[in-house]
Amino acid sequence: MRKNAALARWRAGEQTIGGWLSLANTHTAELLANAGFDWLCIDLQHGLIDYRDLLHMLPAISTTETTPLVRVSGNDPKQIMKVLDAGAMGVIVPLVNNRAEAAAAIAACRYPPDGMRSFGPIRAALYGGRGYAAEANSEIACIAMIETREGLDNLEEIVTTPGLGGIYIGPSDLALALGLPPAGDTDEPLHVATVERILGVCKRHGVPAGIHTSSLDYARRRLEAGFEFVTLGSDAGFMMQAAARDLAAARGTQERARERTGY
Repeated sequence: MRKNAALARWRAGEQTIGGWLSLANTHTAELLANAGFDWLCIDLQHGLIDYRDLLHMLPAISTTETTPLVRVSGNDPKQIMKVLDAGAMGVIVPLVNNRAEAAAAIAACRYPPDGMRSFGPIRAALYGGRGYAAEANSEIACIAMIETREGLDNLEEIVTTPGLGGIYIGPSDLALALGLPPAGDTDEPLHVATVERILGVCKRHGVPAGIHTSSLDYARRRLEAGFEFVTLGSDAGFMMQAAARDLAAARGTQERARERTGY
């Protein structure tokens, strides 16, 4: 079976840089895959994307060595299995609150006897290649997001759930859980301390840790802190940043203020 290159690097303690896809556009997915990201995540939770879009975007990414991941809209085994059958090499599961929820997500990613994934890898086996049925359990990454108050309270038990491929921090939802405004790239002391705490628990138990960022500065800072995977930005974010910067420069004005969108 095709190796999950991103997961292999995380397991080896190596760092990777990924991108986020929030727009339902096959060519955007293809362009960012060809930019050389280690992995790309197609966002079914907040992105303007549905399953039909996914069926075009995953093959576009698959023309490159970039590892395709999908953030599912929730901890729903039916959706998890369906995106894996479409060829995702891993899922990011939002709003995981406890070990039972983490274990349920992992089970949906594993064929029996290790889990309860139903067999039918329609495109996945084509992309994954010979040996998919036998090797998928060890190559599919199940990544849990810790971003709620309950998730923080149960941090240790989530991180130590057997079979977990990694932890991913959604900093804006994490801020809301801490009673703060939903800011992702922030130096607010409580937020910084909480991110450090999550990273520390992951390091202690040898679990790869990732975090969402939306700027080069914060991506660098997160890598320097020791995260194994960071999101440099999103398709929509890259487009808006470049367009707003160049438009303001052409006009000789300041960039127009924009409301936070999470990307």
